[in-house]
Amino acid sequence: MAQRVGQKVKLSSIDELLGVPSTEGTVDLDVMTIYPFENHPFKVVDDEKMDELVESIKESGVLTPVLVRPDDEGTYEMISGHRRLHAAKRAGLRKIPAIIKEMTNDDATIAMVNANMQREEILPSERAFAYKMKLNAIRSQGQRRDLTSAQIEQKLGGKTSRQIIAEEMGSSGAQVARYIRLTELIPKLLDMVDAGRLAISVANEISYLNHSYQEWIYEYIHENGMIKQEQLIDLRPYREDDSLTQEMMIDILIQKRATPQTHKKITFNERKLNKYFPAYYSQTQIEKILIDFCEEWKRTHESEE
Repeated sequence: MAQRVGQKVKLSSIDELLGVPSTEGTVDLDVMTIYPFENHPFKVVDDEKMDELVESIKESGVLTPVLVRPDDEGTYEMISGHRRLHAAKRAGLRKIPAIIKEMTNDDATIAMVNANMQREEILPSERAFAYKMKLNAIRSQGQRRDLTSAQIEQKLGGKTSRQIIAEEMGSSGAQVARYIRLTELIPKLLDMVDAGRLAISVANEISYLNHSYQEWIYEYIHENGMIKQEQLIDLRPYREDDSLTQEMMIDILIQKRATPQTHKKITFNERKLNKYFPAYYSQTQIEKILIDFCEEWKRTHESEE
C-alpha cells in the first residue's frame, strides 16, 4: 500500500469538509477496488438506518461522492464513505462516485475522523478510538522532520494535541482524555460501555488495570450485575502490580460493597434557615423542601455524567 497522505465547524459542502478543492472532479470507481481505512474505528452495521440508505441508493443512486486516496496497486483506500460503499454494494451497484485525493497518512487519518464525527449517533468506543487516532496523527504532524519549527508552531498554534481535538469537537481536554482511556479496556468491557451497562467514569477506573484484572472484573460484573466506582478504589495500588489474585480481588470488591457508608451530618442553625423560610414553616416542611432541592440537584448532575 502506498504511503498515506490528512474543528468541528459547520461546512456547506463535502468538498469543504474534506479539504477537496472545488475544481477536483468526481469519477466512477469500481466498488471492488475500494478497501476500508486501516483500523477504521466507526462501525458499519446492517441496522434500520442502513436499510433506509440502501433503499435511497436504489431509488436515487449515491448522491454524495466518497473520498478515497490511491495506492501503488491501482486500488483505493476509503477515507470517507464506508457506510455509503456498503449500502451501494447491498443495492447492487458496481460503481460509485468518488473523489480521488493524494493524502499523507496523518492528513488521511484526520480527514477520516473529522468526516465521521459529523454523524449524529456515535458510540463511546467509536469516539474513543477516533480521538486516539486523531491525537496520534496531530502529534505526528508536529514531529515531522520536513517541517520547520515555525511551521510546526503554526500548525499546532501553541496548543497541545488534546486541546486541539477538544476545541474542534466542542468538548474539553479532560473529556477527550476520558474517552481515550477507554481504548485500554478489553473488548468485552468496552461493549458494556457502548451498551450503557458500564458508566464511563467506572470504565475509566478499570482501564488502568491490566487485562487479566479486567477479565476478572468482567466476570464479577457478569455474575453480580454491576460494579460501583467505590469498589474499585482499593484496587488502585495494583495498577502497576501483578501480584493480585482473583480471590484477593473478589474479597476486596465484596468487602467494599458490604462496608456501610458513613453518614454525613450537616446542621443548620435557625438563624441561617430563617433567611430562606418563613417563620411559620414547620421543621417537616423545611426538610421536605431541602430534600426536593437535593433530588433536583442529583438529577441534574446525573444527566451530566
